Amino acid sequence: MRIKINIPTKLSEVTLEQYQKYLKEQKKEYTDFEAGSKMIEIFCNIQRADLIEFRMSHINKISTILSEMFAEKNNTLIRHFKMNGIEYGFIPNLDEMTFGEYVDVDSYFQEWQDMHKAMSVLYRPILQKHKDRYTILKYDGKDQDDYKQMPLDVVFSSIVFFYNLGKDLSLSMMDYLTLEEKLQLQESKVLDKDGDGISQFMHSLKVMLQSTKISLN
Repeated sequence: MRIKINIPTKLSEVTLEQYQKYLKEQKKEYTDFEAGSKMIEIFCNIQRADLIEFRMSHINKISTILSEMFAEKNNTLIRHFKMNGIEYGFIPNLDEMTFGEYVDVDSYFQEWQDMHKAMSVLYRPILQKHKDRYTILKYDGKDQDDYKQMPLDVVFSSIVFFYNLGKDLSLSMMDYLTLEEKLQLQESKVLDKDGDGISQFMHSLKVMLQSTKISLN
């Protein structure tokens, strides 16, 4: 029996929901082969009953393609994306972010299974747009599940953006240190100065970057 599947080659072809499902599976005890099979099931949208009919050479090839896809690097914030015919935009001015929005982002960034909720704060439907300027819908905390379908490259770009923003603000004068020394010193300074909330926020971003194998540079 011939089975046709779609193999994503770019992170823009993977949804946040698929990645959340994959991270859940990573917590289970699998052999390397089982983990690779589960990755194919999730990202290629294929049932295990169909997958077991594949040749081992095909399984290995697909696994390689998916692994290379996650090695993709992009440290530039993606400000706009389209989903279900609607264009979404990143918060145009972070200085105008409300306290409520900050609290929600700080909370949702702590756990990958809540990441779609964080994205609903950072990206909202564009109301008006003129060249590079645009306005977005007011945040109301609704329709958060819709964001599970947003492309993963957009999610990663916003995480990297916030991590680099915090790093640049607090470590701009310490370029001579190694990255690991920077991270340790930055976390210590933030804890002493601003309390546990921001420290945990920055730490969670660091962990996310490491777990997704996104470059810290």
